[in-house]
Formats: sequence, C-alpha cells, structure tokens
Amino acid sequence: MPEEMSATAVPDVSEAAIETLRERAAEAFDVDPPYEADNGDLPEDRFLDRELSWLAFNERVLELAEEEDRPLLERVRFLAIFAGNLDEFFMVRVAGLKRRIAAGVAVRAASGMRPREVLESIWRESHRLMQRHAELYRKQIRPALREEGIELLRYKDLTDRERKDMATLFADRVFPVLTPLAVDPAHPFPYISGLSLNLAVIVRNPQTEQEHFARVKVPPSFPRWLAVDEQRFVLLEDVIAAHLDMLFPGMEVVANHAFRVTRNEDLEVEEDDAENLLKALEKELLRRRFGPPVRLEVHDHIDPHVLELLVSELDVNPSEVFRLRGPLDHRGLFTVAGLDRAELKAESFVPVTHPDLAEVETANPADMFAALSRQDVLVHHPYDSFATSVQRFVEQAAADPHVLAIKLTLYRTSGDSPLIDALVDAAESGKQVLALVEIKARFDEQANIQWARKLEQAGCHVVYGLIGLKTHSKACLVVRDEPDGIRRYSHVGTGNYNPKTARQYEDLGLLTADDEIGGDLTNLFNNLSGYSRGTDYQRLLVAPTDVRTGLIERIEREVEHQRAGRPARVRIKVNSLVDEATIDALYRASRAGVPVQVVARGICALRAGVPGLSENIVVRSILGRFLEHSRVFWFENGGEPEVWMGSADLMHRNLDRRVEVLVRISDPRHVDELGELLELSLDDRTSSWHLLPDGTWERHHHDENGELLLDLQEHLIAAVRRRRDTVPRRPG
Repeated sequence: MPEEMSATAVPDVSEAAIETLRERAAEAFDVDPPYEADNGDLPEDRFLDRELSWLAFNERVLELAEEEDRPLLERVRFLAIFAGNLDEFFMVRVAGLKRRIAAGVAVRAASGMRPREVLESIWRESHRLMQRHAELYRKQIRPALREEGIELLRYKDLTDRERKDMATLFADRVFPVLTPLAVDPAHPFPYISGLSLNLAVIVRNPQTEQEHFARVKVPPSFPRWLAVDEQRFVLLEDVIAAHLDMLFPGMEVVANHAFRVTRNEDLEVEEDDAENLLKALEKELLRRRFGPPVRLEVHDHIDPHVLELLVSELDVNPSEVFRLRGPLDHRGLFTVAGLDRAELKAESFVPVTHPDLAEVETANPADMFAALSRQDVLVHHPYDSFATSVQRFVEQAAADPHVLAIKLTLYRTSGDSPLIDALVDAAESGKQVLALVEIKARFDEQANIQWARKLEQAGCHVVYGLIGLKTHSKACLVVRDEPDGIRRYSHVGTGNYNPKTARQYEDLGLLTADDEIGGDLTNLFNNLSGYSRGTDYQRLLVAPTDVRTGLIERIEREVEHQRAGRPARVRIKVNSLVDEATIDALYRASRAGVPVQVVARGICALRAGVPGLSENIVVRSILGRFLEHSRVFWFENGGEPEVWMGSADLMHRNLDRRVEVLVRISDPRHVDELGELLELSLDDRTSSWHLLPDGTWERHHHDENGELLLDLQEHLIAAVRRRRDTVPRRPG
C-alpha cells in the first residue's frame, strides 16, 4: 500500500484550508469578527465588554426587584425575569463562548479581554448576582409576601392537615409520574436535561448498610409552587422529598439534595448541506436538549461527596458550580406574581385606539384604508392598541375583496395569533399571501415551524428568507385594487407581529399609504422570496447592505454641520449598542463637539463621558413594567431633523447577518413626537440609569430631596388615560 494511502498517514492540510474551516466554525458559533479599523489616536481600551455589559443589564433588572416603592408582586415578577434572563445568557452566550474556546476559534474581544478572561469574569459576576438574587428573595421578598398573607412555605412549615392534603396529592398525581433512576455498575449516571430540577437522593440498604445514589427528576408538568390554599404555597420538590420512602420502599432515605443543570441550547444548522431547512431545523431541535452543561446550581448545604459526584459525572468546571441558599430556579415565581391581588400590582392598563384611527363607541371599526389614505399613522405600543391598529390592518386586508395580495414577515408570533388566522382566511379566499417565516428565531423555532406548516396547508406562499441571514425585519405590504389603480399600504415596525407581547413590549410602528415605502417593500419582499437582488431603496435602510453605512454617513454629516456652525446632534434609542464601527463614528462626532445622546436598554459597549474621547456622549438606560424595545435614530441635520425607526439594533448580528429594515419618518408631526419621546427619555428628571466613564451604571431614581423622579412609562400611561377620558373611544 502506498504511504499516502496508509491508515497512519497524516494528510497535508494547508494553512488556508485550516483557516477556511475556522471561519466556517466561527460563523456557525455566531462569532463577531475581530474589529480592525484605522482610527488614528482612539485608545485601544475604548470598548466595554459586551458579555459583562449584558450582566450589568440584568443587574439593573435585579435592582427593579429591590425597589421597595415598587408594588410587591411586580418585584416578584422581576425576580423571575432576572432568573429567566440569566438562564438564557448561560444557554446561549456562555455556551457559545465555551464552544469557541474548545474549537479554537475564540478571539480576543473588542474590549481587549482574552476569551478565558471573559469567561472567568462572567463566572465571578454571575456568582455575585445570583447570591444577591437569592438573598433578596430570602430576606426581603418572602417576608414581605408573608406580611401580605402570601406564604411561600417549606414542607416543614405546613400544618398536619396540610401535610395530609399534600400526601394525598402526591400519591394520586405526582407519584405515578416520577421515575427514580439508580446509579451503580449496572445503571450508568443518567442524562440530566437542561434546566430540569432534580433531587440527588442517597439511600441505604438496611441489611448491608451500603449507600446508593439515585436521581429523581422533578416533573415540569406540575406547578413549581403547589397551592396549599389560595395564598399558601409549598415547593413541589419539598413535597417529593418528604415522600421519597414511597419511591424507595425497603430502603432508608439518608439525604436528598436539589440540583439543576444549564446546558448549551443554541442551534447548529448547516444550511448549505440541508435540502430542506425546515427538516434540518426540526432534526436539530430534537438534539438541542443534549447540549453540554455550562452551569450547575446546588443548595449551599449539599453533601460534599454528592457534589463531587455531580461535578465528575456532569463534567462541569468547579467555577461553574453555583451554591445558593433557598430554592433553586426562581422562574416559578411567575405563578406567584400572577396572583389576583390587584393592590399588590401596578394599576392595570388597557391600550386605547390611536387618535388618528379612533372612532366613537357606537361607530363601526375604523376603515384602515380610508384612514391611511388621509395620513400616515405612527403607533406607539403598548400605549396605542395593537389590536385596533396593526392587527386590524391585517384582518381588514384579509377580508377586503379589493385586496389582491398580502406580504409580511413573521419572526415571532403567539400560538393563537389572529394574524395567522387572517392570513389563512386571505389565502383561502384567493388572495396572494406571502409569509416570510423566520424559523430560526431563537427559542421560538418549534412554534414557528408549526405555523409555517399551517400556512402552507392553507395555500400561503411560505418562504424562509435568504441562506445565511435571519429575517428580523418587521414589515407588511398590502396591495389593493382601487378605482384610481393599484395602491400599496404598508406597515414597518420595531416589534414582532405578536398580539400578546404587544401588550408587554414598548414598540413603534408606521402605517402608511406612501407609494415610495410601498415600492421599497415590494423590492424587499422580491429580494427575500426570489432571486431579485435590487437594493435601490428610497425610504428604507436595509441590512446587511446599508444600515451600518447609512447610519455612519449620517453621523459624519452631523460632524460637518457642527464644524459649519449649524445645529448638530445625534440621538439613538436601541436595545443594544455593540458595533465598533458605529461606536467609533460616535466617538469622532463627540470629539468634534457633536452632542451624542443614547438610550440603551441592554448591552452598551460604548464608554460615555471619557475626557478626550466621549465627553459629549451621555448614555441612559430605562427599564420598567414594559420592555423597552423600539429603535429610533435621530439626526439634527442642520435644523431639518432626519429620523429613522425600525428593527435593527447596533450589533454585528443585526447589521451583518440579519435582514433588518429602518424606515425614514417624513410627517413633521411624527418627527416631533419621536423627538419628544427621546427628550423625555434623556431628561435628568426622568428615572433612569446613567453610564459612567468606568463602565458602571448609576441609578438615578430620586432627586436631591428624596422625591421619586418621573417614571417614563407611567407618565405615558397617564397621558393615554387622559386622552381616553377626554374623548370616548373604543378600547383596544
């Protein structure tokens, strides 16, 4: 056998081939490319680390739970939100970082930190925050709930009668579901699914005195907090632990310890090799639960030998072990937060119909096409009703015999979405319906697959976008046959077509009959569904081709206005600001004297207020009962403001690996409205967090006299209520 064909021969792989493999792996792992730019004398340490900035965001969520002036059940809800946020962070970001390190594709972060340094900082900060979270529950929230008659109990706290009731419930409903799994030479250590709560049980054979280990999974099909009565709850795992003798008859139960594993839940779909992306994704979803572990949560009193066994069998790093006091997995607190105790919650709020679409109570619903023929409508959810604006727009289009076609993007939607039903009705009535379904919307993949199937079966044209790009844009186009000819009606928004989240997320949407926007959306949908590659848009900026370049050009234009003595200013509202090229453009603008004001809900890699770099930049963060989600880009433009809004955050994935859409706002009323929203968000009299030069965030919640600062969201709610009470309108 020739040497080059022998089994032991080592193939000669070129450096170029190795680099190609690394690039493909980096793309699969969602890695941001190293940033390289000639920026003169800008300092190398000008970027904050994005992962640590995200942890700082979740710390702000925790601070909402710590606010004693916030309604108690709202504080409970923020405790649960913090826990859920951190779960996703470990499942996606930490898991991705570990995968990149293991695959050799991890690079130094733009912040200058090495991958291992980032990981160690994540572990350190996460330990600190989780301890703070557990202490808040144990020392403040649980006692405060008890004072209000809501008791979160351990099993030992139950009365004799209550224990009998729980014993009956356990025997009748829980016991039949449980499956104890022994660990011994004949039974290997079982697979522990991600985010499952488990009991590590030690039992002893009374005849041999030999101890054995077993695992019992706490079934997720039951409420985490079992209702003892309307206001008293006990942990499900406590009830199971109290009755372990039923699971191990003839054995002595020596000890039990709760533990929880977080695993890599990201997806890997090799699109180029998949004949059908849908089937490839379905197959990957089946494998998702088998990802490697990235975090192990245990009680602080766990037996050292049990912990040693878990660490060994699960193959986790000691730094990934989180020892906590009190219950694990506080996502179950959503049940408590949902209790019917109105006096312990924020005052309920029902969105109302936008004034431009409003009608008196006795009238029929507004004719959307007549309304949009008169003027553009800028809706601000959840203050303006989604149901009587965007949802009605789609539903009327589906029912209107003059409508010829409906095209829209679906990134996330609810399981019982009326928009899906409207599209089905439209297709079945003979209209052309194009639904661009993004089946790779993280954690919503399974739901989106189901709706894609339903739409296809109804006769809708369902496409999944462009290979290598997620379609994250929020756009809808309606083509209508009118007496004067074909007319196009459009919606471009910052939020998903999801009626449920539209009540919880702060978003903006433009409804319009503007023909330029209609023409742009026609080209966009043709690009996404066919082989068209036209990118000549009049009123849109579309990623990945021109959002970054378009925004940077406008930032640089503000520098020109500043130098010429004309009015200049940049104001940005986003969820996250990470893109280094855009940040550098903002630094250059600041150095030229241009005021730069940023409202960033989550991650912000920009350093604000640094002398010689960003002394003209201020960054604020606003969190509240609604999730701030809209994106707005304001340029003073020499006194003639140019304003854009849309789906894109300033992150690499949005600007380089997603289809995103920004639309230019032309109506002076709407320009003024968005300007007022930004002005109020940035006002020092508005409650917010301020980003300091060292990268830390400082809470500004009270004035110098100790009085609460203005709550932006409550202020907007109050304005809507005044509007509703002044003119009778149909509620949303």
